[in-house]
Amino acid sequence: MDNPAATSHSDPRIPAADRCVLRYLLDRLAAATPDKVFCVFEDGTEWSYARTRAEVIETAIGLQALGVHQGDHVLSWLPNGADALRIFLGSNYLGAVYVPINTAYKGRLLEHVVARADARIMVAHAELAPRLATVGRASLETLVAVGGPPPAIKGLAVLDEAALHPEGGSLAPLERPIEPWDTQSIIFTSGTTGPSKAVLSSYCHAFSNFGPDTWQFITPEDRYLISLPLFHLGGATIAYGMLCQHASITLVEYFKTHAFWDTVRRTGVTSVFLLGVMAQFLEKEPPKSDDRDHPLRTVGMVPLVNDVDAFMERFGLEVYSIYNMTELCCPVMTTVPMTVPGSAGRVRTGCELRVVDTNDCEVPTGAVGEIVVRADTPWAINHGYYKEPEATARAWRNGWFHTGDAGRVDEDGNLYFVDRLKDTIRRRGENISSLEVETEVLAYPAVREVAVVPVPSELGEDEVMAVVALQPEQALDPAALLEFLEPRLAHFMIPRYVRIVDALPKTPTEKIEKHRLRAEGITADSWDREAAGVRIQRERLGALR
Repeated sequence: MDNPAATSHSDPRIPAADRCVLRYLLDRLAAATPDKVFCVFEDGTEWSYARTRAEVIETAIGLQALGVHQGDHVLSWLPNGADALRIFLGSNYLGAVYVPINTAYKGRLLEHVVARADARIMVAHAELAPRLATVGRASLETLVAVGGPPPAIKGLAVLDEAALHPEGGSLAPLERPIEPWDTQSIIFTSGTTGPSKAVLSSYCHAFSNFGPDTWQFITPEDRYLISLPLFHLGGATIAYGMLCQHASITLVEYFKTHAFWDTVRRTGVTSVFLLGVMAQFLEKEPPKSDDRDHPLRTVGMVPLVNDVDAFMERFGLEVYSIYNMTELCCPVMTTVPMTVPGSAGRVRTGCELRVVDTNDCEVPTGAVGEIVVRADTPWAINHGYYKEPEATARAWRNGWFHTGDAGRVDEDGNLYFVDRLKDTIRRRGENISSLEVETEVLAYPAVREVAVVPVPSELGEDEVMAVVALQPEQALDPAALLEFLEPRLAHFMIPRYVRIVDALPKTPTEKIEKHRLRAEGITADSWDREAAGVRIQRERLGALR
């Protein structure tokens, strides 16, 4: 067992190595509590801390035998499960960099991330591996296929999963101690607005995101449900954060509305993060007599459902919200439970936030601008985009990380997320938040999910389109939807176009791919209120007196 004291440092702001660096952290916890459960898998299999360490070391020995050294990049192309967890933690145990990629990628997008990853070895599910045959593979030399027979791919050495389960062997000494500021992972952004960027994340960054100094309401007795993929911040980094918390996780392949509460009850889940449409799907399920019969205690939620108080009352739990992204360190959180519904919370200790204009000048209180962030602790935020120096310089200009998000802060310091800057709609001189329109459309009973996007107007600027998917066995009269929205939204925010689809296009992390809907624009099946003769009355002061 390595001695983490070898990685001591004098800056009290940076966590000790045995609190945040995988190798030293796992060694310490497995020695202290070998029988405590760290992970429960979907099939009921449990890994104690001691077994987790044994599985991780076996994987690390296998990777080492394949030529992986400290500082090398290891590509992981796997669905959630034991293999994905082994590669994640096994890479880090060697001091290598974990580089997971989206299981939905193919073609040019797959080629882009493989080239950007700069890795010689990949571990992939056997069903995904054939996609590599038709794309450029840059420096990739070796593929280990798990979960099925390894395919033959010309120009690539393909091994079966036995390579990760060596018989015997031992780890070579580290070339140097692994430090809190070393790169732990390269996480690709979701790519909802363009090509995925490769975010450089240190151990200190991961610890600052979801470790005990940040999520102080999590205890070692908690069990966190990980339903977001381990190639996403909400999967990998939260799972790692629970390790730092000396807590435990339930790891499932993906979020399933119909199985959610059974999983919570069966595996003893006490906390979960619901991203995108997850909370909306649970909210729209028919009420049941056992809605409060479960161990779930806290729910993180982004975005918030329309009636948070009703959600907490129905399910008997506490809801909190955050403002965060792959590049940040959870700089803004609400209280638990939240007391200012609609807000993402206030800036936490150790972080600073400003709302600025295009020249980085701070806007007045309550005005909308771009959210920029920095932290007091070195390495607590990402340290750049890998192999994209210009994008890194743009994001970090003037010493603040520029999020690309529009927001506003009230007089009490509460942050309100408005929209991605690229998703803001400009209609006849008015700026419209797609999120605010979506919140009201979702309140309509027949609507299951919605995306509001700009489409071109014949008058210049944008018109508002709502693309909706419906609840099972429901129909929608667009005119009735607009009638429902009139008392809820300013007249200029009410959609001109309504398009009904079976399901919205989403990334595997359940983020709606609005760029695809914007590219499709006004389709033949889009309902146009102006063509239908539906008129929205503009509110005038005289009419309100």
